[in-house]
Formats: sequence, structure tokens, C-alpha cells
Amino acid sequence: MHYVGLSHQISRNNRYSFLLLVAFPLLLLAMFYVFFFFTDKQNTDQANQNFLQAMPFVLIGVAIWFLIAWAGHSSFIRMATGSKPLERTENKRVYNLLENLCISQGMTTPALYIIDDDSLNAFASGINQKTYSISLSKGIIEKLNDEELEGVMAHELTHIKNRDVRLLIISIVFVGIFSFLAELAFRSLRFAGSGRRSSDKDGKGSGAIILIAIVVTALAYFISLLLRFGISRKREYLADAGAAEITKKPYALASALRKISGDPMIEAVESRDVAQLFIQNPTLSAHKSASWDNIFSTHPPIEKRISLLEQFV
Repeated sequence: MHYVGLSHQISRNNRYSFLLLVAFPLLLLAMFYVFFFFTDKQNTDQANQNFLQAMPFVLIGVAIWFLIAWAGHSSFIRMATGSKPLERTENKRVYNLLENLCISQGMTTPALYIIDDDSLNAFASGINQKTYSISLSKGIIEKLNDEELEGVMAHELTHIKNRDVRLLIISIVFVGIFSFLAELAFRSLRFAGSGRRSSDKDGKGSGAIILIAIVVTALAYFISLLLRFGISRKREYLADAGAAEITKKPYALASALRKISGDPMIEAVESRDVAQLFIQNPTLSAHKSASWDNIFSTHPPIEKRISLLEQFV
């Protein structure tokens, strides 16, 4: 796979970011409209009126959720991954490798964090120059040689240069909204089933509304996953190609990925949303590569990535 060029990729990711900012709120509004329509099919005018009354509150709620997540994303990600600042005095080797790469690319050196885990993995995050960072597991620092570690960090720097990390954070925020609403609908069904004390007629009516809510939110959540899937999987190939272009050592990144594939599991990471930031999914073992869960994985098969990198040699 040929690297498409930095300016082209930045421009495309900026365009995708804008489309996501528009598409997800529209999907959310569509979800609420469908819900109002099916709960009051006998009176379409009333359903439309209810939707128009609810729309400002939906948009305000989305805006508040997004702003909180946008402002606090760095702290949320650090809590979800257990990463802590890596001091220069702790590992000058890592700092020297990263700074040399940044100097060669004319980039400001991002902050460095470490995950206290013996497994091998890494990720980049941030939305602007002040918040860009690279997190490395203790295992990946200790078990990769200089060329391999340099390849991994070049991969993460490419994500930062291409604005991949900002795009992913936007998708994580919005998919999280749909995930929360779907979970809320399921919890409402369980609550209604265990605490129903109303008449049969009222119970059936409320049960029908909750079932409609579950179907609508589940469908919207599935569509949001498809939107995320459509923008995120190819980025790993592009970051691999970008790292090969930066280091001129594609074999080193291929070797690093081969070692990472043997043990990518990070115990602290449980969120699938955060997992997509990593160079390799840290929540799924290699033995699950053919499972249903990986059909919509945000990461392409690591064996294919290695094969493509070896074609550079």
C-alpha cells in the first residue's frame, strides 16, 4: 500500500472530522424522531411536535457531553489505560529516540507516558499541540530494540501528523453517546420488568415504548459503529507506511509488530473505544482474530500489516 502523502491525509481527516461532527448529531436526531414517530403513529402531527420540542434539549445535551469529553479526554484516557508520565531521568533512551524522530520531521516532541504492564503495546492521543502524547507499555520499552521501538514511535507520530488521533477521539465521544443511550434503554427494560406494579394496560404500554427505544437506540448504535469502522481501519495501514517512510526501516516495524502480536494484552484496558487507539487491539487475543467480534474491528489483521511492510524491503 502506497503512502498517500501527509497533506492529502491531513486534509482528508479534517474533512472526516467535520463530517463526523455533522453526521453523529443528525443520526441522534433521526433516532429521536423515529422513536417519537413509532410511539405516536396514530397522530403524526403530535409526533412531529414532540420531536421539535425535544430537539433543542437533545442538541444541548449532545453539546454538553461533547464539550466535557473534549476538555477532559486526556484525563479520561489516562484513567482508562493506567498511563503515567515517563520522566526523562527514568528512560533517556526513549526520549532520545523520540526527539530524533521529531527533529527529522520538524515536529514538537509530544509528551511521553508509560503503562505499567509487561505486555507490548503503544498508542498516541491528543487533539492539539498541547495535548499530543505517546504512551508506551513497560513491556514494549524493555522488549524491543532501538530500531523496533523507533518504528513504533514513528507509527504513533504519523497518527499525530495525520490528525488520526483527533478524528478517533471525536468518534469515541459520539459512539459513547449512543452506547450510553442503548445501555439506558436496556436498563429501563429490566427495571420495568422487575418493578411493574401498574395495571396490565399501562404495563403493556410502557413495555412497548421501552422496546421501541431499545430497537431504535440499538440500530443507531450499530450505525455509529459502522461510521467509526469506515474511517478508522485504514489509518493503521497509512501509519505503518508513514513510519516506514520516516525511518527508512520498514523491516524494523514489521519485526516490532510481530513481537507485539504475541502479547498485546493490556490488563488495565477494558473499553473497546479506548482500545482502538492502540497500535494493536489490547483487549483481544490473537486466537480471536477470526471471531465475530473482529468483523467490525478497527484494526486490520496484524499479519497483513507485517506482510505489507515487508514489501517495502
